[in-house]
Amino acid sequence: MSIFNKFPRTFWVANTIELFERWAWYGFFMLFANYLTGSSDMGGLEFSQSQKGIIMGVGTGILYFLPVLTGAIADRYGYRKVLAIAFVIYASAFALFPQVSTFSAVFIMYIYLALGAALFKPIISATIAKTTTQETSSIGFGIFYMMVNIGAFFGPIVTLLFKEQSQMIFYVSAAIILVNFILLQFYKEPGRKDNTLNDSTNTSSEQTAEGDSPIDTTDMPSENMSLLKSFNLIFRNMASIFKDPKFLVFLLIVAGFWTMYMQLFFTLPVFITQWVDTSALFRFFETYIPFISANYSPAPGVMDAEFVTNFDALYIIALQIAVSTLVMRWKPLHSMMSGFLVCSVGMALTLFSQNVLFTMVAILIFAIGEMAGSPKITEYIGRIAPKDKKALYMGYSFIPVFLGNFLAGIISGGVYQSMSDKVMITKLFVAEKGLRIQDGLSSNEYFNEVARQVNLSARELTDLLWNTYNPSSMWIVVLAIGVFTTVCLFIYDRAISRKK
Repeated sequence: MSIFNKFPRTFWVANTIELFERWAWYGFFMLFANYLTGSSDMGGLEFSQSQKGIIMGVGTGILYFLPVLTGAIADRYGYRKVLAIAFVIYASAFALFPQVSTFSAVFIMYIYLALGAALFKPIISATIAKTTTQETSSIGFGIFYMMVNIGAFFGPIVTLLFKEQSQMIFYVSAAIILVNFILLQFYKEPGRKDNTLNDSTNTSSEQTAEGDSPIDTTDMPSENMSLLKSFNLIFRNMASIFKDPKFLVFLLIVAGFWTMYMQLFFTLPVFITQWVDTSALFRFFETYIPFISANYSPAPGVMDAEFVTNFDALYIIALQIAVSTLVMRWKPLHSMMSGFLVCSVGMALTLFSQNVLFTMVAILIFAIGEMAGSPKITEYIGRIAPKDKKALYMGYSFIPVFLGNFLAGIISGGVYQSMSDKVMITKLFVAEKGLRIQDGLSSNEYFNEVARQVNLSARELTDLLWNTYNPSSMWIVVLAIGVFTTVCLFIYDRAISRKK
């Protein structure tokens, strides 16, 4: 019997829900960095790189911290109910996003959207863990990761078609997320009977002694009493990871991987937009697939940065099953080490050159490392998690992603702004040359005016700034983070092996 026949129906329904959720998410998220920092004449908000880093780093970090709480809530109150609430928040947040434009308002709206994602994430991960076995887990999580990337690929491909009206990016994502309300009708909670609490909740209730809540609940309704006890238990369980130093160290190490990995979304689209010459790719598509050059080009001879970055998802769709099959017999830690190192080299190289063909090869290297290492993180935690607390422990798996996003925001914000941001480098060039530029210009208009005053084309000025100020030096920072993480994981693995 084929291994694919060993997966229950709920496994496939959950994967399909994940596909559409990721479609909606990446449909806006891949474009988000350039939306925040882009020139106003192109629909961007013209926030600084540091402001972008705060919004994306802190906001996405919170998104990945909240599953520590929401996983336990889902265990208690039911996966289907929490999924429905998540989709309502998703859809309303996407619909409201185009109405805000100030830094504070955008930040608050992104936190609201993050709440919906935080409610969603641990449920699907737990469903995959509960519907796979020791035999099928590697392929199962590989399929799951492939579904993630199918959604991640089609999301930007669709929304980029509407980039002329930036608000449509969010409306399209809102429409896609509504599909999951239909799929939810076919979702059956694994290991859970209707109208009853699952085993993990029953066990948890028994472990919560009567009257041990520090809050006076005498006059509260019984439903509120139950909720307070549930949150009390959540924080107890959160504290329990500090009783396992080895697991805590593992989570901290993996945070380094996510710091490096998130540059794919936080930094690379901006870097490509500002520095990479995509004309060779444009000419290829103009010759052989004119539909692409016509619809994924913001200007003649230029390809959308998000279209180029999206090759990562395309590579994973094509190669994930093959890579998962190759590493399925590897120990998760060994696969992670190999994947993290390859991933680090690939991401560093994406920031190394102005040649788009070089960038695409670097993204391929990055994707291979990502496929080998990233799914194994979830698989590793899924294996060691108690069977009756899968969602709770999957919530723990998001802790390093929370830390990684926060640190990635710093790297893509203040660090990128000081080392590689084209806007800041252009202003430095203007100051050094003593040029006078009128106020009130958009970022693009400002750059073009500088080019005019020094008698250069926009491309020639970009090359001059590249050769003079060396913005590609960011690759050293990214590579250092990835290599350090790999070395730490190697030491961790050796220490664990010696204690067995």
